[in-house]
Amino acid sequence: MGATGHLGTAWRKRDYHRQWLWREANRLFDFFQNRAFNPLGGFHELDVDGRPLNAGNPVRGIHSTARMVHCFAIGSLLGRPGSDEIVDHGMKFLWEKHRDHERGGYHWSLDNAGLLDATKQGYGHAFVLLAASSAKLAGHPDADRMIADVTEVLDKHFWEDRHGAIAEEFEADWTPVAGYRGQNSNMHLTEALMAAYEATGERFYLDRAESIADLIIRRRAAESGFRVGEHFDENWVLDRDYRGNEMFRPSGTTPGHWLEWTRLVLQLYALGGRKHAWMPEAAKALFDQSIALGWDTEKGGFYYTLDWDDVPAKRNKLWWPMAEGVGAAAFLCEHLPDDKHELWYRRIWDSISRHFLDNERGGWHEELTEDLTPSYTLFAGKSDIYHALQACLIPLYPATGSLTRGIIEAGQR
Repeated sequence: MGATGHLGTAWRKRDYHRQWLWREANRLFDFFQNRAFNPLGGFHELDVDGRPLNAGNPVRGIHSTARMVHCFAIGSLLGRPGSDEIVDHGMKFLWEKHRDHERGGYHWSLDNAGLLDATKQGYGHAFVLLAASSAKLAGHPDADRMIADVTEVLDKHFWEDRHGAIAEEFEADWTPVAGYRGQNSNMHLTEALMAAYEATGERFYLDRAESIADLIIRRRAAESGFRVGEHFDENWVLDRDYRGNEMFRPSGTTPGHWLEWTRLVLQLYALGGRKHAWMPEAAKALFDQSIALGWDTEKGGFYYTLDWDDVPAKRNKLWWPMAEGVGAAAFLCEHLPDDKHELWYRRIWDSISRHFLDNERGGWHEELTEDLTPSYTLFAGKSDIYHALQACLIPLYPATGSLTRGIIEAGQR
């Protein structure tokens, strides 16, 4: 059944819905633009009311800095006043403070006194590449040097040809942290590699993105019935018993990542000339599994994690799987039009609108209980614009590449 069957015109094509998405994107920009700016460098994480967390000595994680650069590069491309200042502020902090000027690479976190966590992680380097690539498309003068620098680091230290993916983590002196390979860092690097390809035109980046997707989705996820494994040993053998950092490496499986991969695989399919027939088939399978196993059919929302028997383990509902569900459904509606995908696009937005939008104070609630009431066991406030902003903007542009490139091609700059 087509996407314009009994459901009528797709929401993404309706003027009212598009205006609603613009309004919600602007609410996010308004919430973060001035509140998150830290005059001492980098950006504040925010509490529920939009005030800086630990204002006296805030922690600045590399992914938070890089995501703000990426999001306000989008703001710059859209023509939002003040965005270029934020991009420049974040790029300067990445280059001068996160970057290891002696040994190369980028440290994980710091506070006003200096380094807190000097490790060099694939997850963080992926976001540096994303930030620099988006900044380049927004015209930042120092973007090229950062793209070149982080690309060299990724190639020299992280990339493993024998697997076609990256290693996870190193000490500050580049001593390997042994025993672990993770899909999450590689997933975000796939996003960043596609952005770098669009920013530079260098096919090298797209080839590596395809290599990672082939390993993690075509081979490993397919072996597990398109439930994406999170944790692996150094030979990329799935470790179902892994117990690690429950913030960045939760045990079990994470349906939100299946949704994220749905969009990324279809984006990669489009950028690569639609030559890999396995990609749309895999994207559909990933989405089908996420809603069949991860969606709470009684209360709504995606469970945070499942165990390997497909039983909800962490039953709280987070904002980012909902945001990624929007992006996944939007891309599916474009590439594999079906009323099922349109229905889920609407259903996810209905749940976000009812439960996740904080219409009183701004931003989104980042964590809800199983019963969909705000809670703060994993996240103290509202620290992230990245997932929610992309959910609002991705449906407004063609599903043929990254959001930044789509804005440029649509003539919004």
